[in-house]
Amino acid sequence: MNKFKWFLLTGFYSGLLPKAPGTWGSLVGIIIAYFVILFFPNPNLTIMLLAVLFSIIGYKLVNEYEQNGGIHDDKRIVIDEIAGVLITVGVLGNLKDDTLIKLFLAFVSFRLFDIWKPSIIGRIDKKAKGGLGVMGDDILAGIFGGIFAGILYMIYLKITKG
Repeated sequence: MNKFKWFLLTGFYSGLLPKAPGTWGSLVGIIIAYFVILFFPNPNLTIMLLAVLFSIIGYKLVNEYEQNGGIHDDKRIVIDEIAGVLITVGVLGNLKDDTLIKLFLAFVSFRLFDIWKPSIIGRIDKKAKGGLGVMGDDILAGIFGGIFAGILYMIYLKITKG
């Protein structure tokens, strides 16, 4: 595997940090989302397009990595966390309002579903092979995380703004 592909798979090398690589990869995704929110006029669409891009690239590169003898669901590979957390952020409403709160809720919600792996998320993680197995559970965790973050944000609004 060439260095650039490894750079992408490991989330710009964040997956090589010694502890909690999935958390670091998720944080990279949140940082990407933050800069998109700052500099793009329609951040939700841009973030969702980036999530699709990371998902496709991740699927292809994970398949290549595993076909060449790489470990299935290698913990150093965090492109799946980047795609998943971007989905979580993209599902939320207007990202220009309460940006930091929404990013925090997205990060926490995604990590919850990514670690807990309830229902179909866990089944895909255990049964699907290759890129589908590595990317699929995080894509679903991103969707469920986004719904949960949206609920948490509505509760936040009810408490803080009446």
